[in-house]
Amino acid sequence: MLLVCLAAGATTLLDQAVLNIAVPSMRQSLGATGADVQWIVAGYSLAFGLALVPGGSLGDLHGRKRLFMAGVAVFLAAGVTAATGGGPVTLIGARLVQGAAAGLVNSQVIATIQDVFHGVDRGRALGLYAVTGGVATALGPPLGGALVAGLGPGTGWRCCLLLSGPCAVLTLALGARWLPPPRRTARDSRLDLLGLGLLCGCTLALMVPFIRTPDSGGEALLWAIAVCVLAAVLAAHQRLRVRRGRPPLVHPTLTSSKPYALGTAVAMAQFGSSLAAFLVLTVFLQDGLGLSALLTAAVTLPGAVGMGISSALAWRLVRRIGPRTVSVGLTLGIGAALSGVAVALWVPTPVLPAALAGTQLMSGAAGGLTVSPNQTQVLQHAPAEAAGVGGGILQMAQRIAAAICLSAVPAVYLHVASGPPGGSHARAGYALASCVCAGLLAAGLLLSLLRHAATPPGPSAAASANRTVVVPRSKETT
Repeated sequence: MLLVCLAAGATTLLDQAVLNIAVPSMRQSLGATGADVQWIVAGYSLAFGLALVPGGSLGDLHGRKRLFMAGVAVFLAAGVTAATGGGPVTLIGARLVQGAAAGLVNSQVIATIQDVFHGVDRGRALGLYAVTGGVATALGPPLGGALVAGLGPGTGWRCCLLLSGPCAVLTLALGARWLPPPRRTARDSRLDLLGLGLLCGCTLALMVPFIRTPDSGGEALLWAIAVCVLAAVLAAHQRLRVRRGRPPLVHPTLTSSKPYALGTAVAMAQFGSSLAAFLVLTVFLQDGLGLSALLTAAVTLPGAVGMGISSALAWRLVRRIGPRTVSVGLTLGIGAALSGVAVALWVPTPVLPAALAGTQLMSGAAGGLTVSPNQTQVLQHAPAEAAGVGGGILQMAQRIAAAICLSAVPAVYLHVASGPPGGSHARAGYALASCVCAGLLAAGLLLSLLRHAATPPGPSAAASANRTVVVPRSKETT
């Protein structure tokens, strides 16, 4: 069952990582505008984030296997449509559908891990899931670059979109064989359609301004007002459903749990910072230093190696020091970001790529110590009947953070970086962007310490690891 979850994660994450490196050739082949390319790339993440909570809620209500299988099948069909499409409009539509299918699949994956694994085994399963995502993300750029270089720009980008097809077929076969039969975990089968609509509208209003640049400050203000209004209406609607005895979209345990909220904020800071740092690094290496796509992938590869090793070993540290593992990982991440600042400012150009590869190794190790232990701590506060929604909210929050950070942090770099390749302006831009990422991680560290203080004392980490069932904290679920 874990193999099914890992295959699904690799399939959906590899697709996005491979496409990023093929964007220039795709734009040239289709004659797409800059706005078209922005929606082709960012529309996937937008639809992914929108589908997470509805997918988790539907899985809680009607079981996970059918939704998982349907999501993978739609993902496969949309990928084929995108690869064979003849124009930007077809490609944009296919990528939106594919992103929604990926969100549906991943919400079932996180919930399935919560359903099946408990105690330290859940942390190890989430760690393997994080390793799979890191490896898929690291392999994407070199695979995409090799396809474009070997098959040419006209065919290469289409093969990049088809690369996840065999993975999707394998995932379907594994899921049909090993996923358990559908089982409803929520007590009430009525879906909160109005709540879903309000939540999706709020998510859309949050992410769209960062995916497409508003034409004016007035437009940005309208988006901000829309977010506030939709969030207020959603909160009032949820309270009204609770008073009427109807199940709300967001379980009361989630809204009242400070550790869940603080842990989700920690995940947002770490996820947004890591994605923004990766994007700025690839732009700096290619535009600032003039490296090829394959050499750029070689510099970033140690990050995946470090994350894989530390994620596999993080559960051992959790058994020793418990929730403080997340704080250790965030501290190491801050050190890696500040090391990148020092390397960019003072290391000579000939050895700069090797030095940056070393900082990537440290950053990957920090991510492995942070991601899966933090996910485990957050999701243990989600009751069994809301496992899908709890995991969906966590992932959706990360996608919102990614949309904001992927817009803001590269803008900091581009504002400072200018001049010929290898110039000092590019180095200064990378250093400043790394400082911003370090600041985000420092905010995450503060939130992690607050979460540790807000969590009531309980069994030791070793005792928790030996339990076979995690006792729900909610009075309703008890």
